Amino acid sequence: METNNYFYAFIVVLLAGLSWSFGAVVVRHMHEANLYVFQYLFYRGFSIALILLIYLFVKEGLSFYKNFFNIGISGVLGGIFLATAFTGFIYSITITTAAVTLFMLAAMPFIAAIFAYILLGEVLNRSTFIAMIIAFIGVCVMIINDSISGTIIGAIIGLVSAAGFALYTVTIRWKPETPKFATVVLAGLFCSFFSFLFLDFSFEPFTTMPIKNSYLSLLHGLFVATGLILYSLGAKYLPSAELALLSLMEVVGGVLWVWIPIFGINEVPTLTVLIGGAIITLAVIYYGYSSKSKNDPVTQ
Repeated sequence: METNNYFYAFIVVLLAGLSWSFGAVVVRHMHEANLYVFQYLFYRGFSIALILLIYLFVKEGLSFYKNFFNIGISGVLGGIFLATAFTGFIYSITITTAAVTLFMLAAMPFIAAIFAYILLGEVLNRSTFIAMIIAFIGVCVMIINDSISGTIIGAIIGLVSAAGFALYTVTIRWKPETPKFATVVLAGLFCSFFSFLFLDFSFEPFTTMPIKNSYLSLLHGLFVATGLILYSLGAKYLPSAELALLSLMEVVGGVLWVWIPIFGINEVPTLTVLIGGAIITLAVIYYGYSSKSKNDPVTQ
């Protein structure tokens, strides 16, 4: 039964990364997306919170609101960290190259492993460490032909974003009794608040954004919320580093979806991007295969 739980967690977290990967398709279809970053984040954060509230209502009925009375410090911190990851990633990728932001993302499993060890005492096993190294090599191969120039601020914010998601991963492992879905609702609301703050608490910038972008932002929120629901469901059975490792499938899926002509983008990746994506996939497959021999549940 315990082994089945581990395999279940592996599958749902893998699906979470794939759900997030469709965000690349959404962003590619936006009109001048770089001009509407914070409007986009505002709508996306709001839709994430709304979708999670609907999910909680369907799952628990009218008593769903009781989750928010049990959030505690871990839930608040998790919401802040996740909102920081949301905001930092989009902001970073608009002021520096995608290669830099992607490279920062590759650091996420290592950051999660370090903080999980310090704060939770989670020990990184050898197979997970090997898979993380393989995945990191894959990301390096993906960006080898891209420019790594860009502002230092963009790189720092990219690292902050990776750290934010890694720390969110640690917080949802910290206290299992913390209502994880309520934490995601908070993250969406915090993201909207941060974005509104950057817009000087003015609704005027929203009047210039094409209505198409507004709808796409809401759609992206659906993909993000779905992924976070799956990610939270798997968090009970997987250590923080392994959760972060599997989320890297977002990178591979994103490259694949914008390449397939059916989505209307047909953005042909370079050979190094394909090789790098294959290496990351290999890392996940290796991790999945090695996890079959794990018979004990994760302890904290």
